[in-house]
Amino acid sequence: MSAYQFPRWTSSLRPVIGFAAVIVPAYLVVLLATSLSAENLNVGYAPEQPIPFSHQIHAGELGMDCRYCHNTVEDGAMAALPQTNTCMNCHDKVRTDSHKLQPLRDAAESGEAIEWVKVHDIPEYAYFNHSAHLSAGVSCVECHGRVDQMAVVRQEEPLSMGWCIECHRDPAPRLRPQEHITDLGWTTTEDRRAMGEELIKANHINPRTDCSTCHR
Repeated sequence: MSAYQFPRWTSSLRPVIGFAAVIVPAYLVVLLATSLSAENLNVGYAPEQPIPFSHQIHAGELGMDCRYCHNTVEDGAMAALPQTNTCMNCHDKVRTDSHKLQPLRDAAESGEAIEWVKVHDIPEYAYFNHSAHLSAGVSCVECHGRVDQMAVVRQEEPLSMGWCIECHRDPAPRLRPQEHITDLGWTTTEDRRAMGEELIKANHINPRTDCSTCHR
């Protein structure tokens, strides 16, 4: 037997090697494609909704306050989605013949909830409290971007742990007076950092950066 000859049993490995040569690259391509998708990278994720609700029209052109629809955002951890009755407060008189709003009318008649697709989906192991941030002077725009300019809501920021910690370590440039908390287009001629530092002192703001802040 030649010193370079493989044992006979290695011949049985050829089908396995051939199978792996086809499957493994295909698996890696699929894995890479899905892991780099907008849904998993989050930034830019803009899913299709059961009703094509335009924040650009409602919050932008009509100037509706975020809190009219997300009415728990100031008092609770979650920014609740509007109930069907909230939508029907306007749409029982406005665009009553729109085919795009038929799912809304159906939900109002049946009493079933509209299954909105969540855009900003924080993992279950991370705790976030909307009311704590709004009461500190962090506007909706800091995390959600200019939703008043979005016909289709998309995720603007990564909402990653590092991104959150960066804000907790240096919140001053992201703070604003309470009266402008839902004014997404608000600007000021004042120095934002100096203003933020004053708000930190006045409201005793001291964001924690230990693990238990978000992982409870």
